[in-house]
Amino acid sequence: MTKWDTKDHVLMIMCEFIIGGAAITCKNEFEKINEDNLVTVSSQLRETMMSASSSESVLEMDWSKRPGGISETLNRVDDFNQQEILDYNSFVVIHGAGSFGHFQASKSGVHKGGLNQPLVKAGFVATRISVTSLNLEIVRALAREGIPSVAMSPFSCGWSTCERNIASADVSTVVEALDSGFVPVLHGDAVLDESLGCTILSGDVIISHLAAHLKPQYVVFLTDVFGVYDRPPAEPNAVLLREIAVREDGSWSVVKPSFEGADKQVEISVASHDTTGGMVTKISEAAMIAKLGIDVYIVKAATEHSLTALSGTLREKIPEDWLGTVIRYVP
Repeated sequence: MTKWDTKDHVLMIMCEFIIGGAAITCKNEFEKINEDNLVTVSSQLRETMMSASSSESVLEMDWSKRPGGISETLNRVDDFNQQEILDYNSFVVIHGAGSFGHFQASKSGVHKGGLNQPLVKAGFVATRISVTSLNLEIVRALAREGIPSVAMSPFSCGWSTCERNIASADVSTVVEALDSGFVPVLHGDAVLDESLGCTILSGDVIISHLAAHLKPQYVVFLTDVFGVYDRPPAEPNAVLLREIAVREDGSWSVVKPSFEGADKQVEISVASHDTTGGMVTKISEAAMIAKLGIDVYIVKAATEHSLTALSGTLREKIPEDWLGTVIRYVP
């Protein structure tokens, strides 16, 4: 069991989860947030985090001015003085870009490199403006649920790549935030690349890297579909793959449901503007995480199934009526 000993000597269970961009944005509508899903995901995270707490009240942590006036929380600041220090499960949140950033990166070719070109440099700036604006909205949504979330942009924290592979990543800043009782919120970002000049570092790659260093108990991928299918889920007769086993060499096979072939491959489509590989990258990174002995759950966001996955109860038993994909290491 991985736990973190904070300055207040509070023991916290460590989990990571990534919010797929398509789960909290309208991916085909430029820079549009799926407000309903974001509110539900934030509420579910709070319910999971505060499961050991007897406190029912939510003390908002977003004290900024919002459309319609200043938050009423400002009138309740003194309530924090009576609030007890709570023991809660520890999370790291990583989110994708969805309809934020992908279009800018694709239009300018940021993911291909070439920072010496004016269009690429402009696209780099435009991409970062877009993804960090989404990051702020997610942090604010979590803060409104009383979750002590803090934004951590990979570029600003010194993350960089070489040939699109992570070359430098200061994980210590994430650890320090966790030890101080915060929930780090990272995101896919435009970063510098030692070979290409620049590229896009996806949230899926970030979560795989953090999992290797932080050794969480489990990882949850929240997506806009129920899990991994044997073909694009919009196609007729698409089958949800409920359990995937990962071997030592990184290869994987479908355990549930059973197919005639021993190794079942999946057919996956990627949107033309998606510069990070979509579900293809998710499965690849999930398999790498599972090889570490860490369960990975891919599930539809803002559903009762995502709440079950976030709670960690799937580590004990997978209910028959649970909809999602479990990816596990099999020695």
